[in-house]
Amino acid sequence: MATVVVAGPQDTNDQVIKKFKKKVQQDDILNKLKEKEFFKKPSLIRKEKKDEYRKRRKRRLQAARRG
Repeated sequence: MATVVVAGPQDTNDQVIKKFKKKVQQDDILNKLKEKEFFKKPSLIRKEKKDEYRKRRKRRLQAARRG
């Protein structure tokens, strides 16, 4: 899937670049590239997901206790 930005007749180069950067950030392209830069073993991926789940759960419980 390609990221496409259509330049309007009144758009300057800077505006088009700004739109492109925003679109790339919204599509989360850079994070996907960083994740795929190196191979990760499936067991490591599962461990990271599990740890992230535990962190989110702990934060939610602490927030619920505070009010």
